[in-house]
Amino acid sequence: MTDNVRLTVAQAVVRFLANQYSERDGVSQKLFAGCFGIFGHGNVAGIGQALLQAEVQALDGVADAPDLPYILVRNEQGAVHAASAYAKTKNRLQTWVVTSSIGPGATNMITGAALATTNRLPVLLLPSDIFATRFPDPVLQQLEDPRSLDISVNDAFKPVSRYWDRINRPEQLIPSLLAAMRVLTDPAETGAVTVCLPQDVQAEAYDFPTRLFDKRIWHVARPAPDAAALARAVAAIKASTRPLVVAGGGVIYSGASDALRAFADATGIPVADTQAGKGAINFDHRMAVGGVGSTGGAAANTLARDADLVIGIGTRYSDFTTASHTIFANPDVAFVNVNVGSFDAAKHAAEMVVADALVTLEALTAALAGWSTDPSYQARAGELDDEWQKVIDTCIAPHDQELPAQTEVFGALNELMDDYDVVINAAGSMPGDLQALWRARTPEQYHLEYAYSCMGYEIPAAMGVKLAVGDDHEVVAIVGDGTYQMLPMEIATMAQEGIKVILVLLQNHGFASIGALSESRGSQRFGTRYKVRSTSGRLDGDDVPFDLAANAASWGADVLRCHGMAEFRENYAKAAASDRTTVLYIETDLYGPNPPGTAWWDVPVSQVSELGSTQKAYAEYVAAKAAQRHYL
Repeated sequence: MTDNVRLTVAQAVVRFLANQYSERDGVSQKLFAGCFGIFGHGNVAGIGQALLQAEVQALDGVADAPDLPYILVRNEQGAVHAASAYAKTKNRLQTWVVTSSIGPGATNMITGAALATTNRLPVLLLPSDIFATRFPDPVLQQLEDPRSLDISVNDAFKPVSRYWDRINRPEQLIPSLLAAMRVLTDPAETGAVTVCLPQDVQAEAYDFPTRLFDKRIWHVARPAPDAAALARAVAAIKASTRPLVVAGGGVIYSGASDALRAFADATGIPVADTQAGKGAINFDHRMAVGGVGSTGGAAANTLARDADLVIGIGTRYSDFTTASHTIFANPDVAFVNVNVGSFDAAKHAAEMVVADALVTLEALTAALAGWSTDPSYQARAGELDDEWQKVIDTCIAPHDQELPAQTEVFGALNELMDDYDVVINAAGSMPGDLQALWRARTPEQYHLEYAYSCMGYEIPAAMGVKLAVGDDHEVVAIVGDGTYQMLPMEIATMAQEGIKVILVLLQNHGFASIGALSESRGSQRFGTRYKVRSTSGRLDGDDVPFDLAANAASWGADVLRCHGMAEFRENYAKAAASDRTTVLYIETDLYGPNPPGTAWWDVPVSQVSELGSTQKAYAEYVAAKAAQRHYL
């Protein structure tokens, strides 16, 4: 007969989560490092009580006390970003739980959930929900839907979650939690997992089977390639003369960087990388050719245009990677896609190899023994990369202007940071500059969130990454003034927890990326600068008189104002030596210069307009779009 233990649903959730582990290649670790959250009336007496009880039991030396540390955050969206960043840094083998109250606390997490699912990063969300009994219906903060009393705002999580459930009875918790763990540890189907907990059910007691709380190890498999699929991929590679590898984030998550380098050395196939895959091969490897696509460099994009075979490894082929279906321009181009997910492996009518990147690369290297590309092709790839490295040197060198370009800041950071320090960014013009210019030396160094490109990600992500890497490595988040204003408040959480990161805050009084895009599409940078409204009625007056450096200090960070690049370098050394979160504040030129564009991005232009700038942009758009195609 199975033994039972009487717990509330919330207590059962905490105890269960504390005993879940992941394992890959014989190495196991706790699946959940802890729980981020904010308490409200929906969860303070449920999950909040359960976490308190676990903490008290641990302090009292209770042997089986659940180990699930809690960190109070300032914004629920930021908490999900921190959990996603932690999971990304841990190659998706560990993550955090995030709990919120009902209503606005829950919906604050939806953007974070979308980011996690878009990036294929595991996070567990526990939003509180309306009463299952419906006695106090409508409860405070409940959004009523006259079509059904069974709908709450938490239903909005469904399209941005890989798994979603609502626990209306205690016994439902058992199969739901097990199903949630399956998704969180699935390398192909992972993302945000949302388990909604009605506030009355959280506090309800039930006799749970004790076996539910045994240590459970979820084994993360490395699916091997089907023999026939591998043979077709080998045949396609041997039949090619100008193959190109596109390395995505899946290479890094699989821990396949050494295997990728060995494959490139053995076959002489050039390797380009995506935002998520940068660093999968070190920038100075003889076959590395840098970023590919809309924000890539000339070396990779030149090879991409000529490639007769594209070997995608762990990439989902975003529109930036394909330059909106224009960069792979060879009329006879074919694709071989290696991916753990068949959804991504099937893109562009590819030869599909649905398998783990590490296992497949090792198998391909063995099967292609004795074969390599022509030495002249390898030499051409090297020449193109050498030429692009000179462009990088020019972009990061000092410019003859009053304020430094942000590219100068990136060049300085690339020089100052160690191989295993981590640079973080997500949105604006910076990801484009960084993909083109950053010289990644390790898979760990470059942390860009560009699948969802979410403004506000960088600061909470820095907290999550620092929790993952510890005190041996610096974590540097590059934050634009636009992103800073979205989510600065987790600086206070870092101060609260003694978490040290370096935040590089670039102030240019506007949206540099969207401003440049607006100008290039004929919209004259409309609404993209931080200006007060003038007597003309337009936003074209003086700069908005805010002081972001002072604001950062008010959250608890040390702030060092940098007047030029020499002082920036000096202050970076001070920040690195400090044990406190430090903000390096520097004003940069809104207008760049930025790296030269070498590919296109499809942003439609108004077909009719009375503005000459828009008419000109539309003509350019039509000409560029002519190169767009489906890959069949």
